[in-house]
Amino acid sequence: MDPDHNELTPATRAVALGRPPREPGAPVAEPVTFTSTYLAGGPVNYARVGNPTWTALEDVIGGLEGGEALAFASGLAAIDAVLTLVPPGGRVIAPGHAYNNTTGLLREYAAEGRFEVRAVDISDTGAVIAELDHLEGGRDLLHIESPTNPMMEVADIPALVSAARDRGILTAVDNTFATPLLQTPLADGADVVIHSATKYLSGHSDVLMGAVVTAPTERGRALRARMLNRRTLHGAIPGPMEAWIVLRGIRTLSVRLERASANAAELVRRLSDHPAVTRVRYPGLGAMIAIEVHGGAAAADRVCADVRLWTHSTSLGGVESQLERRRAQPAEVETVPEELIRLSVGIEDVEDLWRDLAQALGSPSRS
Repeated sequence: MDPDHNELTPATRAVALGRPPREPGAPVAEPVTFTSTYLAGGPVNYARVGNPTWTALEDVIGGLEGGEALAFASGLAAIDAVLTLVPPGGRVIAPGHAYNNTTGLLREYAAEGRFEVRAVDISDTGAVIAELDHLEGGRDLLHIESPTNPMMEVADIPALVSAARDRGILTAVDNTFATPLLQTPLADGADVVIHSATKYLSGHSDVLMGAVVTAPTERGRALRARMLNRRTLHGAIPGPMEAWIVLRGIRTLSVRLERASANAAELVRRLSDHPAVTRVRYPGLGAMIAIEVHGGAAAADRVCADVRLWTHSTSLGGVESQLERRRAQPAEVETVPEELIRLSVGIEDVEDLWRDLAQALGSPSRS
């Protein structure tokens, strides 16, 4: 008899969900389904509407978050689908520091007059709730990213979601950095959870994909239906091969995150005592760190150029450790310090990671 998946731990659900039926001779893993159309008479008639490989992936992501998932072609496509829930003339409260393409998309829509955007320090609960008092239930959105990218600010998700719910305001939480193994915003009452599955869910820096998850309630299903319509009509669909790659990646999410988080905690301990480091930003969970170094942008650029094991690249969440100076990205907001380096800690041996990072950091007096 199959186990009750609700009784399984998240680590086990990541492995067990999204499997084919347990029938003699059936495959153990969900295969990739390549097709553009289906025989008439079934629930799906065209591949832009659905694909069995997507369904398997959505079962896993939804099961981990405690809701019902939709896969998208990219994380940004998932974010865009959520923003379409805001009607013309509505308002969005969003972190001042967030994924720079989220802030870019918000600026673009605000410039077009679609809705108004108010930036907040998402870690200042009182200030965010004060902004919520200016919103209207049923037409406005609180967008939460926690921890924030790249400043690692942490929101009090239960408090903010509760305050928004009391005011009838929609809430969306970008859970990319924490993953559903470290926090589950739907359990705190959030309406929508967003993932860039490109990052930790996939975990191997080889695919682009996004996802949204809604609560298994009447309200949640209504929101999901609207975003499904957006995905179908605008063609923001994942390819079956990409869906399969993410599905396979999720199977090892727990062990990858456990190793990467342990590495990150040890690196934070050592970085806090390094003379070239002026500040360590670490939310106390997960494998993302940000550091600020002596010497400004030039010194930070040297660190990124001098590493040999770490990968100097703009993504995160892979098995390999990655770093970059975020203000080197033209779209990054100006309040991010020039000398800030974002570190995505991978699963390599921590001694090798530290040896490489320490030699690249050198000392604050290095010219």
